[in-house]
Amino acid sequence: MNQAPKTGKHPRGLMVLFFTEMWERFGYYLMVGILLLYLINTTTGGKGLPRAMGADIVGTFIALVYLTPFIGGLIADRYLGYIRSIFLGGSLMAAGYLMLALPYDITMYIGLGCIIIGNGFFKPNISTLLGNMYNTDELRPLKDNAYNIFYMGINIGALVCNFAAAILRNRIGWWAAFSAAGVGLIIGLIWLAFNLKHVKRYDVKKPMQAGDMPFSKIFGSVFLPMIVFGIIGWFLPGNFMGSDSNDAFILACIPVIYFYGSLWFKGNAEDKKGVGALLFIFAISIIFWTIYNQNSTGLTIWAESHTDRSIPKFMEQPADAVYTLQNLTTTPREVDSLDQYMRVVTDAAGNPIKTMGPDPYFVNLPKEKWPPDGLAKVGNTELFQSINPFFIVAFTPLLIMFFAYMAQRNRPVSTAKKFAWALIISGLSALVMVFAAMSVPSIYTHKASPFWLFLTYGVFTVSEICLSPIGLSFVSKLAPPRLTALMMGGWFLSTSLGGKVAGVMASFWDKIPDKKVFFGIITAAAILGGLLIFSKIKSLEQITRDKTGSA
Repeated sequence: MNQAPKTGKHPRGLMVLFFTEMWERFGYYLMVGILLLYLINTTTGGKGLPRAMGADIVGTFIALVYLTPFIGGLIADRYLGYIRSIFLGGSLMAAGYLMLALPYDITMYIGLGCIIIGNGFFKPNISTLLGNMYNTDELRPLKDNAYNIFYMGINIGALVCNFAAAILRNRIGWWAAFSAAGVGLIIGLIWLAFNLKHVKRYDVKKPMQAGDMPFSKIFGSVFLPMIVFGIIGWFLPGNFMGSDSNDAFILACIPVIYFYGSLWFKGNAEDKKGVGALLFIFAISIIFWTIYNQNSTGLTIWAESHTDRSIPKFMEQPADAVYTLQNLTTTPREVDSLDQYMRVVTDAAGNPIKTMGPDPYFVNLPKEKWPPDGLAKVGNTELFQSINPFFIVAFTPLLIMFFAYMAQRNRPVSTAKKFAWALIISGLSALVMVFAAMSVPSIYTHKASPFWLFLTYGVFTVSEICLSPIGLSFVSKLAPPRLTALMMGGWFLSTSLGGKVAGVMASFWDKIPDKKVFFGIITAAAILGGLLIFSKIKSLEQITRDKTGSA
């Protein structure tokens, strides 16, 4: 049997999990980057749904994708083990992506369901497996650094995938882009299968201990009530949160939140410290994840409808060569169904003719700025989603060096302080979009510069590097060993709630005409959340120090 390294160097298993996660995230971010665009598209074979309905579906999907790790982490912890769960989850997700390539509504929803369930088995358990790898005295000091390296793999996949999506859907069609997501994940699973010897020894299931809640009791006290509450929320008269799916999701979260609260309330004094600190961070992190998931909701709408995506003429031919430009026309098109851009006109005899106006891109652009020949080439919307992972790949080494420099000067930035600064900086990224909305006379008659998206993603990236990879490490440090997988699920639950809030906000996009208000709300919430963490910083640092020996 291979022995764990004694030199304090990163084990080879890190690179195995790095590339597995890179390919898995390639598939996921490719799919989620174009999902809303596909649902609302009316010109190139998309579903043609109203924007509010598309945002509702995407928000619900993101929420459920990050809610299922609560279940998958528990099952892996007690029964399946982490490696089996990763393969099961990855296979389900790959099947889901391939189903999205089919043109039928039923296969689309089944595919989304497979992705939701599959992510529940994949996402928390590959993170837990990585944490187990660094649970020796020699490697524990490298854990934060390992999660940062692991996070680089995530973002390399997220950076490349949007170019693949743009090329494939421009050149072939939506189905080819969704298929590529499935193929990418299959490559990741094959890579893991051929390198299992480097990670197998870290796949250690945690046996039931005194005080552990049996799975049957968790099902009866959490899962079953969650289903019942969800059904009640769906069938409640009226829509308190804008749609049946919103009502169902919010009500379904109540028993899950109650369960996590009970872990703290019923825990011993030692458990209460770590669990309490994590629950506090989870609650405030919802604000961060709301801003993070604007990437797939509000900022996607902004990039699609309110951003100038034109490029200089001299760049058209080189860009055309790699098929990353869309061909748009101002010529009205006749179609079979109405959407928000449709004009109903009549022929000479007074018979109605359903005629769509120009491509939706031109709707909020003054006619004097329309191309004289009626044709335009613009960059694909999803390409903007590569800005964030690009900055992560570029900024991560710089921030790691900054934190190392501060540590050498005996002024280390504690994990809790990183969380606090992450919230404040994420709020500043939303503030950038307030200025973006102010940069044009009206976003309904003019398009804003793409510079604003580069700036907001650049600012947000700093906050993401401070919080997201460190969050996984923080859970593995503070969670009681018997609750590690469950608390990983709690971390993803905060992501789930943030995704749902982002979807709810995007579904009200057309009902909040002043986008300064839209982005101003999350600006204020994030900054206040960061200040709240700072108000508890001493106690959070002491709890971390008691658990790990350092803050």
